[in-house]
Amino acid sequence: MVPIPVSADAAAALGDADRRARIGRLISSILRPATPADDPLAALIAAVKEAARADNLTDSEIDAELAVYNAENRL
Repeated sequence: MVPIPVSADAAAALGDADRRARIGRLISSILRPATPADDPLAALIAAVKEAARADNLTDSEIDAELAVYNAENRL
């Protein structure tokens, strides 16, 4: 087992054993996908990138938004 720091809300949500098991499987699949096509994190990033491009956002604008978000939302 590896402890992972999460927000208080996330910790409360993980109080259910069945939910913890599902989240554990999800994390395991993200960290060790069977193939690159099975990588849910890569698929999520691609979908977000596609949506940003559809809104005509540039890499610089995306980077700036991520920097602000990261500065405000540390666990």
